[in-house]
Amino acid sequence: MLRLIDRATKAVEWLVVGLAAVGAIIIVVQMVWISYGVFMRYVIGRPDRMVTEATALLLFPVALVGLAYAMREDSYPRVTLLTDTLRPGFQKLIALANGAIMALIGLFFSITTINATLRAFNSGSSSEILNWPRYLFWGVAAAALSVFTLYATLRLLQIALRPPPEKEEHDGVV
Repeated sequence: MLRLIDRATKAVEWLVVGLAAVGAIIIVVQMVWISYGVFMRYVIGRPDRMVTEATALLLFPVALVGLAYAMREDSYPRVTLLTDTLRPGFQKLIALANGAIMALIGLFFSITTINATLRAFNSGSSSEILNWPRYLFWGVAAAALSVFTLYATLRLLQIALRPPPEKEEHDGVV
């Protein structure tokens, strides 16, 4: 069973890295567009109204597409001062609780963003200045959070199915 979950996790990691690449592309687009906006405002003297709205709209999906990648790279901040002193079994329990919280929060936000995507699509709402359909932004967020939830669940299953590591010995002291 663990081998199957490991393979599924590796397969989902392709989506995780792909979403991170999409986030990188969005950031480059924002960087160029903001630079254009600054040039138009301060050099030409004619500010572009679209720059502010576009960068604000693009910040929402870019904030979420890297969530699963941060989990893959173990980049979430952790304070392990106390947990490092616990026995491996207790460390595993804390890791399971942490993983369950992440998966449940991901599930909640996945459901919320999928609902928002469907509502924005059905209403036909769009942004005020650019007239970009809002469901596109909600859709990217929903996809990113769904991948995050799937990945967090797979990682939780890996933690649950692996035995806790043995306590390391240092100079004969356990």
